[in-house]
Amino acid sequence: MAGWRRVIELTITDEEIERLKALSRSRTEPASRVSRAQMLLAYRENPSFCAVGQRVGVHHQTVQRCVERALAYGPLAAIEDRPRPGKEPVITPEAKAWLVSLACDKAKEHGYPHELWTTRLLARHARGHGPAAGHGCLAHLVQGTVCKILGQQEIKPHKVRYYLERRDAEFEQKMAEVLCVYREVQVLKKAAAKSRKAIKRVAIVSYDEKPGIQAIATTAPDLPPKPGVHATFARDYEYKRHGTLSLLAGIDLLTGKVHALVRDRHRSREFIEFLKRLDAAYPAGTAIKLILDNHSAHISRETRAWLDARPPGRFAFTFTPKHGSWLNLIEGFFSKFARSVLRHIRVTSKHELKERIMAGIDDVNRHPVIHTWSYKLAEAA
Repeated sequence: MAGWRRVIELTITDEEIERLKALSRSRTEPASRVSRAQMLLAYRENPSFCAVGQRVGVHHQTVQRCVERALAYGPLAAIEDRPRPGKEPVITPEAKAWLVSLACDKAKEHGYPHELWTTRLLARHARGHGPAAGHGCLAHLVQGTVCKILGQQEIKPHKVRYYLERRDAEFEQKMAEVLCVYREVQVLKKAAAKSRKAIKRVAIVSYDEKPGIQAIATTAPDLPPKPGVHATFARDYEYKRHGTLSLLAGIDLLTGKVHALVRDRHRSREFIEFLKRLDAAYPAGTAIKLILDNHSAHISRETRAWLDARPPGRFAFTFTPKHGSWLNLIEGFFSKFARSVLRHIRVTSKHELKERIMAGIDDVNRHPVIHTWSYKLAEAA
C-alpha cells in the first residue's frame, strides 16, 4: 500500500501544461493519450496515485507508471505509446503464398463437392495439407487468419463476378447497323420538328420478348401499413403458382407508343401474330423497321414464309449481335415495366395477370415516352 502513497515531485512547464490541457479535451486523439494527459494534470493538482486513479477511472499503479515515465522522459513523451518489439509472425511468407495460390483454384479441383471455397473450408484444407506441403505453421490455421491473409491480397475465392465474352465475330459491324437505325430515328425526329410534310412514311420499332412472367397468388390477404405499428405491407411467405406468361412488345421510337401481346409462349406463331398487329397498326405504304435479337422465332421458316407473302419493303429486320441485346432500346422499357407494374405483383389467375399487364401497357400509352439512344451515336455512319 505504501507504493501508491509515495509522492513523486513532478515539474511541468507552463507550455507543457497548455499542451496537456489541449490533449485532455481532444475528441480526435486516441483515448490512451487523452487519459495520460488527464492523469498528469490531475497529479499536478493532487499528488496522490490513489486519488488521481479514482478521478480518472484507472488503477493507481497505472497512474504511478505514467508519472514515473513523465519524470524520466518528460510529460509530453510520457503520453506517447512506447515502441514494442511485437511478436514474430508465425505464418511464413511462403505459407501465405501457398494459401493464396490454393485459393485461386476451385474447391472441386481438390476433391470437394463445393464449386468454390468457403473460408472455413479453405482453413480446414490448409490445416490438413499444409504441413505435408512443407508449411507446418498452417497446422493450426483458423478461419479468421485465412480472411486476413486473403484480404491483404484482395482475393475473394468465395465470390463470383460475371463477365460477358464476345462470341460474335461481326459484333462491331452489327452494332453499327443498329446505331445507323437509331441515327435514322434522330434524323426523322428533327424533320418532324421542322415540318410534318418532311416525315418519311416509316415506322421504327424496337422489339423483344419478356418470357417467364410468373402468375403468383397469395394464400392469405396482404396486411396494409399501420402508422406506429408497421410501415410496410405485410405478406404471408406462402404463395401459389398459376404458371407463366410471355410479353411480346415493341416500342415505336418515333411516337413512344408500345405495341404489346401477352401469350403463354413466344414461338414463331406468336411472333407472327405480333407482326400482324403491327401490320394492322400502320398504313399500307409505311415501311416497318424492327430492331430485334436473333431468337429462333425471328428467323424461322414459318416467319420467313409469312414475311415473303407481304408486300416488298413492308418489313425490314435489323438484328442485334449475339450477346448484344443491350443495344435494343426495348430492354430499358422492360426494366422500367418490371420495376413498376410487375413489382411485387400478386394475381388470382393467369387471366388476371394478362389483364393487368395490358392495363399497364395502356397506362404507358396514355402518356407515351419517346426513348432516345445516345451511346456511340455520333460514330454511326
